[in-house]
Order: sequence, then structure tokens, then C-alpha cells
Amino acid sequence: MTLALEGIKILDLSRLLPFNYCTMMLADLGAEVLKIEEPGLGDYMRWLPPILKKENAVFLMANRNKKSMTLNLKDEKAKEILRKLVKEYDVLFESFRPGVMKKLGVGYENLKEINPRLIFCSSTGYGQDGPYSARPGHDMNYISVAGILEATGRHTGAPVIPGIPIADMSIGIFSAFSILAGIISRNKTGKGQYIELSMTDCMVSYNMVNIANYIASQQPQGSEILGIAGETPCYNVFKTKDGKFISLGNIEEKFWINLLKLIGREDLSEYQFAVGEKQKKAMAELNKVFLTRTRKEWLDLLEGKDICYAQVNDIEDLMADPHVEHRKMLLKSEHPVEGEILTVGFPFKFSETPAKIRTPSPVLGQHTEEILSGLGYSNQDMEAMKEKGVIGK
Repeated sequence: MTLALEGIKILDLSRLLPFNYCTMMLADLGAEVLKIEEPGLGDYMRWLPPILKKENAVFLMANRNKKSMTLNLKDEKAKEILRKLVKEYDVLFESFRPGVMKKLGVGYENLKEINPRLIFCSSTGYGQDGPYSARPGHDMNYISVAGILEATGRHTGAPVIPGIPIADMSIGIFSAFSILAGIISRNKTGKGQYIELSMTDCMVSYNMVNIANYIASQQPQGSEILGIAGETPCYNVFKTKDGKFISLGNIEEKFWINLLKLIGREDLSEYQFAVGEKQKKAMAELNKVFLTRTRKEWLDLLEGKDICYAQVNDIEDLMADPHVEHRKMLLKSEHPVEGEILTVGFPFKFSETPAKIRTPSPVLGQHTEEILSGLGYSNQDMEAMKEKGVIGK
């Protein structure tokens, strides 16, 4: 069966989770992704915890359907090889600090002369320019600048670091989206282009709701207008008798009324969007109600009642969730070193060109000789490259 991106070839010079996630999605859709890694070390996400038998568990998920080739890009021979590859590829994706590719002599201006149809995508923390562009950083830093981290601590007095790397995962999606847009544009114009993304820019875009509420209210705590951060009784989390939690998000009046009728507390109808002391009063009453049953008992009672509710799953709950299983969001695959591993499924469902796990995550440099042979290099050439450190041994 033909895959959606079959025939698209991507050179992936990136490393670490945010960018691995981008090319994972493109590879899942059928793109041929060649991961270029440093000899010896490779993408150092391979060796960070949590380790399964030999490699990082997240790396193994995020690099399925890819090939791996080692190249020391500080070496002129390696740059020669990269330039040859660029002639044959549609996309180059990189995540080095601003200016590194240009300094190496393989920036966009250099490579577009070799392949005018090349889509060259750079993803960094703060972007290629601006006062912060030279700063190193990680997920927490980018959501800090974007005003997202502050918003997590309005009820506790201090910011709460989210349990998942929001900026990391989001930049992967944004990068994949921009690359696909570049491909569509090229189909119209015949020309490639340079695409540049900043994780901070993406997080500012994600913070649209708080920004809009601030503009409307001129108050820093703009999100409280909508009551979507736990300020109101209708949109909150409640502890159950067995110490577990359920979430109730009944913003629309009909859902709120349905909930109150179910629990016999129609007297709380006026407290839907209550804040301050009224919110505390309503929450105290609702907390008493939800502590009278276990989570399973509440889920059974809420089922089919046209109320916005959900169980608050931990990871073990997630693994056993029947809806997650039905949607095939957790899949098993075989790895030559790690054996059977669990991986996340495809969040997009295509009727004609469904995504597919075709190959497991590659071992470091697994396809180096295959790629070089395809470029016309002999075994003798490759041995010489290994001795000089151009490629891994």
C-alpha cells in the first residue's frame, strides 16, 4: 500500500526528542528519513536514561522507520558526502545552534546552489536571531519565556513544571507541519526554501488564550476569565473515595445542570463560574459529594449521562485503558537488539494511506555503508574514511 509521503526523502541532522519526534511523524507517513549522526556518540539521546537493554526507551520510539548514517561534519570529506546526498534529497532538517551549519559551509545558501528544490528547515530554542538566540536552553526555559510556566502556579504561589515536555513535543509537530507546507509550496513554485522555527515562538502561539484574555481584561491573570485553570467549580478535578481523581469540564450550562441533577445538587447551579469565596464554598460541597464513591463507581454512574468527565489516568491506567487500546495508540514492535518493545501508535488515521511501523529504530550507523555504496564509494574508500574518522567504525 502506498504511504502518504512515499517518495519524499529527508536528511535528518537533528538530535534529541523534539526533533526526533518531527521526523518520526514524517517517517511514519512514508518519508525516507536518513538520520545523520556523529561517529561514536551519535544522537546522544540514545544514551540518556531511561535505558532499556542498551538504548533510551524514548529514542527507540521516536526513531522508528528511519535509517542511520554516521558522518563527522567537521571533516571536509564528510561535507563532500553531505553535498552529494543533498542532490538526491527533498528536505534537510537540522537543530544546531544558530550559525553552525553556515560556519561548517553547509548552510542553506550553500546547499540551495546544489539543489534549488531543497527545503531546509532549522528548529532551535529561541530562533536564528533576536536577543536570546545564542542562549542554550531546554523545554522549561522556552515555556518560561512564553508565559506558560507562570500560568501553572497561580493557585500554588510558584510555577509548577508540567509532567510532559510541552515545548519539545510541540516543536516536533510545528516542524513537521512547516516541512509539509514547504513541500506543497514547492509543488506549486518548483523552488525549495528556508524554514526557520523557534520553540519559544511556538509556545507564544500556544499561549494565545492567555494573551487574548489579557488584552481583553488588562489583568495578568487573564486565564481566570474563562475559568480553565481550576478557578471554577465547573472545570476542575475531584478526589474520589479511593484516593483517585476524575476531571469534570462542564463549561456549557447544559452539561453543568446535567451533573448537578445527577448528584442531587441543583442548589449549586449559580456557582458554575464562581470565583473567590463562592468558589471555595461550592468546591467544598462538591468535594464532599465526590468523596462518597470510588472512581469506578463514579465512572459507572456518569457513563452515558451527557456530562463532560474523564478518569485521571496514571501511566498504568493508560496502558490498560480500553479506549486507548481500541484506538491502537500503544503498539508492539520488534527491535534487533532490544527485542519486543512497546511504542506509541499513530495519532492520525488515514483511510487510504495509513501510517505504518515498517522498521525499528536503527542502531548507530547501521546504514552508513549502504548509503555510501549507493553514492559510488568502494569498500576501500569506506575503510579509509573509517581510519580518518569521517565515518564510524
